This record gives sequence, structure tokens and C-alpha cells, in this order.
Amino acid sequence: MKKQKPIVVVLIAVLLLPVASEAQFGGIVYDPTNYANAVLRYNQLVQQLAQLRQTYQQVLNQYNLALEMSRNLKNMMARYRAKFSDWRSFTSSDLYGNTSGWVGAANGAGTASSAYRTATIPLLSYSQADLDAINPADSRALQSAYASLQLSDGANVSALTTVGNIRANAQTVQQQIANLEIDSLSDDATMNTEVGVLNKINASNVLTLRSMQDANNLRLAALEQQVLEAKRRRDIDVANLNFAIQMRQQVTQNLLPFTSNLSESLANYRLP
Repeated sequence: MKKQKPIVVVLIAVLLLPVASEAQFGGIVYDPTNYANAVLRYNQLVQQLAQLRQTYQQVLNQYNLALEMSRNLKNMMARYRAKFSDWRSFTSSDLYGNTSGWVGAANGAGTASSAYRTATIPLLSYSQADLDAINPADSRALQSAYASLQLSDGANVSALTTVGNIRANAQTVQQQIANLEIDSLSDDATMNTEVGVLNKINASNVLTLRSMQDANNLRLAALEQQVLEAKRRRDIDVANLNFAIQMRQQVTQNLLPFTSNLSESLANYRLP
């Protein structure tokens, strides 16, 4: 029995030796902490994959939208281009040789002031002695009438100059508008880039501002004519009122000698 006991111990040690060696020299060992970390990292990777798929779909949708927005309409030149009336030069007959300067000034050539003087009747003037010899009120009325005529001449020359400047630049402006129209309706990709479209929009806005400026100049010339016409009508109304006041004052003064003694004469009158 004593000899069998050491043998049993040795056998148990021999049987346990492979298991211990496998664990010590590279065998598979289950670690709950490492397994939990691996599962956690796997779940994180699954979430990242789902996020990547969602991001990819968003980017794809944006790309498809940008692709659709970048497509040009076909045959825009044939579909949308229209013909508009051209600017025409001002023309007139010149029977006595006094309208050619006006025609040139209206078309942007020549001087408007000299052309206006040639085509209008010269305005004569009263001498100072003549003005001193008449009633002061009548003298002021004459001077106001002269002011109306002279201001009207200045407004007419200014309006003629404005019309001439606009007509002189009309051909250039019309060509620029035609260029903008061609570029806007072009199928060329270089004309339809984002920067190219913005440049065309800016050019269109500048042309619009220039056109509005010319329109405002024409409105200003028309307004000046209206102001002068209002002044002329006022001068006429004021002259009529002043004349009525003067007539009333003169009549009152002329009747004063007859009416001053009328009461006394009636009081002292006795029937024969």
C-alpha cells in the first residue's frame, strides 16, 4: 500500500501536466473582460457602419440634386430669344436750313444750345428806359414773363441734351444687352458656371441701373417743363388778379370826388 500511494500521486501529476502546459504555453483561455470589450467594440463598429451608410446616402442625394440643377435647358436660343425694336435716329426736313443742328443735337452730335438758338425766334428785350417809363407793376410783370421764357429755353436745351446723350449711347447699350442675352441663352458650359451666372446677373443689374438713370433724366426734363408751365400759369393768374385790384383802386379813386359830397348834397337839397 505504501508503494501504491506514490504511484497514484505521480499519475495524477502526469495527467494534470498537459492541461497546465496548454494554458501556460499558448492555449485558449476565456477572459470575460476581454470578451465584453470585444462585444462593445463590435457594437460601436456596427453603429459607425450605419452612420456611414446614412452619410453616404445624404451625399448621394446632394450629388444627384446638384447634377439635376446643373443641367441646361435645351435650345434656349430658339425657345426664348425675341426680337425687339431698335433705337431710331431723329430725322426732320430742313427747308430753310435751321433744323439740321437740332437734328444733330437730338442724335447726340453737335451743341444743343446753338442748335436751339438757330431753330427758335430770338427774344428781344426792353431797354431800362422803357421799363422805367411804364407802371412799376407792369414792369415787374414784363420781367417775370421774360424770366419764364428764359427758364423755358434753358429747360428745353437741357432736355434736348439729355435726349441726345441717351440716343448717342443707345446703340452701344443695345449691343451690350444683345451680348448679355446671347451669353444667358448659351448652352456653353463655361457660360453657365456659378461664377459665370453671377457675373451675368451683376451685368444685368448694372444695365438696369443705367437704364433707370436715363429714365430718371427724362422724367426730370419732363418735370422741369411742368414746373415752368406751372410758373407761366401762375404769372398769368397773378397778373389778372393784380389788374383787377388796380382797376378797383382806380375806380374807387375816380369816384371819390363824386361820392364825397353826395351825402352833403342830398342833406341840403330842398324842393323848390
